[in-house]
Amino acid sequence: MINSWENAILPPSATIKDALLIIDSEALRVALIVDEIGHLKGVVTDGDIRRALLSDKGLNTNVEDVMNSSPVIASVGTQRDVLIEKMNRLDLLFIPLLDGKVLVGLETLHGALNDRPNYQNPVFIMAGGFGTRLKPLTDTCPKPMLVIGDKPILETVLLRFIEAGFVNFYISTHYMPDQIKSYFGDGASFGVKIAYVHEDKPLGTGGALGLLPKDLPKNLPLIMMNGDVLTKVDFRRLLDFHNENKPDATMCVREYEYQIPYGVVTGVASKVKSMVEKPIQRFFVNAGIYVVSPRVIRSVPENHSIDMPTLLEKHMVERENILMFPIHEYWLDIGRMDDFNRAQNDIQTLGLG
Repeated sequence: MINSWENAILPPSATIKDALLIIDSEALRVALIVDEIGHLKGVVTDGDIRRALLSDKGLNTNVEDVMNSSPVIASVGTQRDVLIEKMNRLDLLFIPLLDGKVLVGLETLHGALNDRPNYQNPVFIMAGGFGTRLKPLTDTCPKPMLVIGDKPILETVLLRFIEAGFVNFYISTHYMPDQIKSYFGDGASFGVKIAYVHEDKPLGTGGALGLLPKDLPKNLPLIMMNGDVLTKVDFRRLLDFHNENKPDATMCVREYEYQIPYGVVTGVASKVKSMVEKPIQRFFVNAGIYVVSPRVIRSVPENHSIDMPTLLEKHMVERENILMFPIHEYWLDIGRMDDFNRAQNDIQTLGLG
């Protein structure tokens, strides 16, 4: 039984945002909802939150609206091998332990949380852009090689994947490719394999898929990511989501809020029907991270220029089998100078450096 389960406790009055802070800061992958007398009311997992976001629930939604109020539980004192067998059989990562109705502990499937798997799925990182909006920094350095904290952006991206257990990498290059290749080499110094595909002319994120070698694993989906994005997305969960649902592609999306700075008036003819002062509009935006099936990869001819949204739209027309995966973790696209400066401030506090 782990000792930090008390750190995962929240009251029923907490919000989704509070649960996110727990899930992102603790290694338990769960927030435990407990009332004032210690009774377990429910649990909130990463999956519960993503489903809530897809259902248009905001971060200030009460956890009682999204929690699982009937989780699998066990009595304190249950033998650990019995608990492990139950977690394996039911595909669970944890079981709350109760004394009557009072929460007194949490048993986890220790191996699932701590043993790093070894994924053979290819990881394709886009690193060929010019970084025009970051001039003059990019006059002599490709944007993915700009240093954030004490290492290049691209190295931070690579290390996040390595930490999650991925070992096979491809990097697309175009602008100043030698700087990238000389720094990372074949990946041996990082304990992984790195190969490069070079775009003689920019082909777009989708077009770069057509340059990948034909001997990629035939049945394994590939993860794509822009090389200028800092994020704490859990790539294991992303891949699990894709494998469980088996779409042609999964696109990571991020909720974006925009507040209209005026009162919005609706009406019929000249009659006012409603007035809303400075309403907030919410949208999902493309986060630049994808999981794509071999079918999508094979659909891109060599040296064919196309961006990923256009490529995925083509497959949506054909089969309507493109899914989105909402991310709530830290995410920053380093496209402008203020993004670069923000990343310098964020990198250490977020544990990405």
